[in-house]
This record gives sequence, structure tokens and C-alpha cells, in this order.
Amino acid sequence: MTKSIWATILEKDEAKGKALFEAIHRYGLGVNGHFWVDDLDKMQWAGAFSEISKPETAAWVIRGAQASFADETKRYGLSMLAAMVQALKGHGFPILIIGDAGAVDPATLPTPLKGAVALADDASLMPKLVAKANTPVPAVATQYHLDIHPLPGLGQWFEVGPAKGHAWAGAIFGTEGAEVDAHGVGPRGTVPERAVLEYPMKGVKFSMGESAFDAWAVKNSLDEGNSYYLRVKGYPKAVAFGSLPEGDEAELYVVGLK
Repeated sequence: MTKSIWATILEKDEAKGKALFEAIHRYGLGVNGHFWVDDLDKMQWAGAFSEISKPETAAWVIRGAQASFADETKRYGLSMLAAMVQALKGHGFPILIIGDAGAVDPATLPTPLKGAVALADDASLMPKLVAKANTPVPAVATQYHLDIHPLPGLGQWFEVGPAKGHAWAGAIFGTEGAEVDAHGVGPRGTVPERAVLEYPMKGVKFSMGESAFDAWAVKNSLDEGNSYYLRVKGYPKAVAFGSLPEGDEAELYVVGLK
């Protein structure tokens, strides 16, 4: 099986895309890709998932101008797609970022992209890309499970739960700059059609640092076999979630998306 690269070009620039594809081909890798479509309402960010998820896709390359990596709608879409990819292929799956006219610092990007590797557009680019594509994906332990389910006509659903080998005594999920309008608990991997919720709560408000979150919660116990699902209206700047706190102390995970 020939290993392949999926390339996302953040601006519709035929010359830029052609140059990248030809360079990857010369180094013996398969390559496919797309120009980014910036349409959050239609969840166009999910369009590339079926290709990136293929077994032969060994790395995801994102190339664009500095302004594109700073654009909040692009950052949100890339974050959502990255979360889907990481839920399937693991957080060690290589996401490689090429910034035009200067390197992009992954530390400035939203949470799902902070582990990306920045590559300079110079003579070392292709050898480094090939090396990443041919290196076994390392196992990266996470403290939580996060996945995204873009369902046409049914909205964008977030799936959260404990990491493998852990359990939560209930769950809470909050959004910054958006709102939850439906929730459920069910087996991991599939948004449930029906769910029995234990002590469902709505309209919970809390702050973490300078960010204020509107949250829903349940007291259902969760383990690595099931998850808490929430439909979110709008495009949150960040989400915060974790085991339902007891008392005033809370240890929640915050995932920035913009």
C-alpha cells in the first residue's frame, strides 16, 4: 500500500497546490487534497474527513498564508476536522503546517492543532514531510475523549467522555460563545437516537480564567464505553467539559477552537 498525503490549501491558489502536489510526487508518495471551503453553516470542514481517515493517508498537510491561519472561521473549521481525525487516528497522527512567508507557531493555534509540526518552505521541507509520513504514529495518551459528529440536517454534535481506563461520575459540558440545545448519553462512537438521562441539568454557568461558559450536565456514570453527546448551535470559541464536579472544586478540560 503506497502511503499518501492529504493536502489542505487554505486559499484557492492553483499554482500553490500544483507545486506542492508535484513536489510530494517526486518523493514517491501519493498525494491528494482540496482547497479549503470556508462555510461553517454547511459544515464544509468535514468534507475531507473521509479521505484523511483512509488507512493509506499517513499525514495531513495544511498550507496557507499567515492571514488564513489567523482567521477565526478557518481556525474553527480546522479545529473541528482535526478533532475528528485525532479521535480516529490518535493524537500522534502527523498534522504538518506550512506557512507562506514565514513559519506558523503551533502554540498560537487552537487546542486540536497545538500538536502540529510547523515546516519551513525550504529545501528541508520534502525530506521532513517524507520522514513524518514514514514514521509509525506514536501513541499519545490523552486525559479525555473528544469527537465531533457533523450530521446534515441534525447539526454539529460534540462527543466527550473519559479516556481509556478512566470513569466519570456524571458529565458537564460548557460552551463559550455558543449554546447547547440537545444532549444524550449512549455508546461511544454514535449519537444516540434515544437516551435515558439521570438528573439532566441546563443553564449551568461557570467561569474559567477570563472565559464564561454556559453548560448542560447529567449524572449518568461514564466509562470508556459510553459518552456524553451534545448538539451545539453556533461556533464556540472554546468548550469545557469533564466529570460532573462535586462541590465548588472542578477539574475540567478546556479545548480552544478559534
